[in-house]
Amino acid sequence: MASMEHPIFSVGTRPDTNIRRYENGETFVEVTPSVKGLATVHDRDVLIFCISQIIAALNEEKPVSSTVRFKAFDLLVSTNRGTDGRGYEQLRAALERLSGTRIVTNITTDDVEILDGFGLIDRFRIVRETREGRMLAMEITLSQWVFNAIREKGGEILTISRDYFRLRRPLERRLYELARKHCGRNDRWAFKIDTLRERTGSTSTPKEFARMLREIVDANNAHGHIPDYDFDIEDHLLVIRSRGTLANHEDQPGIRISLRPETYQNARDLAPGWDVYQLEMDWRGWMKSPPKNPDQAFLGFCRKRGPYQASMSI
Repeated sequence: MASMEHPIFSVGTRPDTNIRRYENGETFVEVTPSVKGLATVHDRDVLIFCISQIIAALNEEKPVSSTVRFKAFDLLVSTNRGTDGRGYEQLRAALERLSGTRIVTNITTDDVEILDGFGLIDRFRIVRETREGRMLAMEITLSQWVFNAIREKGGEILTISRDYFRLRRPLERRLYELARKHCGRNDRWAFKIDTLRERTGSTSTPKEFARMLREIVDANNAHGHIPDYDFDIEDHLLVIRSRGTLANHEDQPGIRISLRPETYQNARDLAPGWDVYQLEMDWRGWMKSPPKNPDQAFLGFCRKRGPYQASMSI
């Protein structure tokens, strides 16, 4: 939630090496990028993926740590990224920007106020990499600030729509984040355009920002491509209205089922190319009651999906 509230991530399309400081009442955030630039809104996909893995483990009452190990391919597919060589190159660049971006803030997480500088991730490690440059497995150690927020999962974590990863323009993603944080399930929320420009972290001129905002609002009114929310511009305000669709992508809390470790490998064989953890989330949201044999039921669900179609990724 703190990273939704404050513009920690760049919405620019060019490397941003400027130091930023944002103040909101007594709260401040100072963000210092590395020479490779500030972590971007798209880089944040890596954090979202890691957080989702930890939250899933917490929901199943499994032990967790700040270090997450996973297959790079699963991350790329789950976040709607390309799985060609360019996709892996972009992932490596995202990891470098995330580890290089340093933050000083007095935002509290898990009742701890941190005044030291820290990174979004402490370290990353590519466990295996092919000669073609494709990462097979990797480890990411989240910063203690991020991990504290995850452990306080009831108050500092929000779900987002999977269609968030289909938004290609950084400003569209930032608008969704602010809508999710402030409007949430409420019918309506509004921002002054000048305040919104500051909250997004945009470095565009007020006139250019207003033009880009109008373009996004018109496109969303025509196609509804931004999930969960509608937007309108009224009297120097951006008005956000909830469509009431948030429940469609939130977890079903009443069904607690654990799968055997070997079930995930069998699922990969039945549905090659899919992120099995994403399939598991789809399956859990689809079923109405606990099956007698959860492992076989999940494998049957994966069998119907079959091989992942490469044309689905962007």
